[in-house]
Amino acid sequence: MLAAILGSVITITAYQWLGKDKSNGVKIEHIDGAATSQVAYRINEKGEAVPLDFTGTAEKVTKAVVHIRSTQTSGVSNERESNDPIQQFFFGPNGPVERGPSVSSGSGVIINANGYIVTNNHVVQDADLVDVVLSDNRSFKAEVIGTDPDTDLAVIKINQKDLPYLSFVNSDNSKVGEWVLAVGNPFNLNSTVTAGIISAKGRNINIINSNNSNPTNGNSNQRTAIESFIQTDAAINPGNSGGALVNLDGGLLGINTAIASPTGSYSGYGFAVPSNIVSKVVEDLLAYGTVQRGWLGIQVQSVNSELAKENDLDVTEGAYVADFPKDGKSAAKEAGIQKGDIVVKLDETEIKSSSALIEYVGRKRPGDKIQVTVDRKGKNIVIPVTLINREGKVGTVKKEEKDVVSSLGVELEDVDAKTLKKLDLTNGVVVKSLSHGVIQKYTDMRQGFIITHIDSNPVKSAKEVNDILKKKKQGDQVIFAGVYPDFPREYLYAFRF
Repeated sequence: MLAAILGSVITITAYQWLGKDKSNGVKIEHIDGAATSQVAYRINEKGEAVPLDFTGTAEKVTKAVVHIRSTQTSGVSNERESNDPIQQFFFGPNGPVERGPSVSSGSGVIINANGYIVTNNHVVQDADLVDVVLSDNRSFKAEVIGTDPDTDLAVIKINQKDLPYLSFVNSDNSKVGEWVLAVGNPFNLNSTVTAGIISAKGRNINIINSNNSNPTNGNSNQRTAIESFIQTDAAINPGNSGGALVNLDGGLLGINTAIASPTGSYSGYGFAVPSNIVSKVVEDLLAYGTVQRGWLGIQVQSVNSELAKENDLDVTEGAYVADFPKDGKSAAKEAGIQKGDIVVKLDETEIKSSSALIEYVGRKRPGDKIQVTVDRKGKNIVIPVTLINREGKVGTVKKEEKDVVSSLGVELEDVDAKTLKKLDLTNGVVVKSLSHGVIQKYTDMRQGFIITHIDSNPVKSAKEVNDILKKKKQGDQVIFAGVYPDFPREYLYAFRF
């Protein structure tokens, strides 16, 4: 009995001692949490806590998101060997082969009750026919109003009124971690809604392939694309391009444009053009026919620790002024900004990267004045700058009226009288060269072809060809008749304008 009592006392003492020693280690705290009937709550516009629910937003938004089908009609390619001796004599062993129409699909967002729709440029680019299918399955032909390859945006229109539409909200006020919905038509699955959060802002992923010449930076190979995407983990897949990224109130935060994926399908990262950029582009296309884009005239790099160390900088964020245009057309340099300055603020907006600077300036027009705050050797200096356009001026840029013949991808030249007499012709215009365009895409016309008639109308000069084509409307059929100098029988080439 004494042994049992002694053993119990020793056991209790050892237990208490070990427990005390254990309390000196890492403490893991647990609290009791009662199960809740709702996943989360949010504050509505009245300041009330309400259950997080996507149903109302989804119902509102899906009515304003459309399915877009873009069709490129049949053309030709030189991929099959031909056994026709005449075709081999004239065209070589690889003759033209007809191919069927190509159809691609994407999404769009109705932004006006009268049928104006915003989508991605790559959804409608090079399309001969654009069909829009509404959420109630009604289908309409659409007209392309304008495009902007620099932001991969386009505006199209259908002839309908009293349509449901989405209103733009200020994308600058959106925050990382905020709930968003992505709405579109992935894999031809109409009116698909996915939920997620904003993962990041101001992303530049170099996905918009724009290499337009930019006189203000003095480098014809300089990329003029504007990328400052909203990144989201809401599922975005092929077919979502041009669809809506909205907040929980159904406001349009952005236009879904791209995904980052090794497989081509959703891998956790999607990107949308911010609504503030979209709104600016849409307004310009509708008002001017082309985007009015302001330019500072500088080449910039995002500041990081490596650049800061290399150039002995006092800051680790901002847009580093690396150089100016070679042609000297720079609003920034003229205003007093120097090479090596770091742009840290534009007006009241903090600039932490080059993409943030490009986004902010890209939302301005030529002639707009902005206050540029630069860090120069540790000292902040505010410099007022009046933005210029690509030509180095402050005026409005007019929409270029392209020569109709050039837009078809063909260069014409008048035929001299000696050649006409030799070929026993009274009139004609020779195809001097062919480039990417309608002619090359949809016919097997070759360089050297002499156009004698357009739709039975004789042509004597390149100017006459251009004048005739100017009168054509979209969808009109055009027939080029003519001969080749070395094979003088008549050929006919037909295509839709």
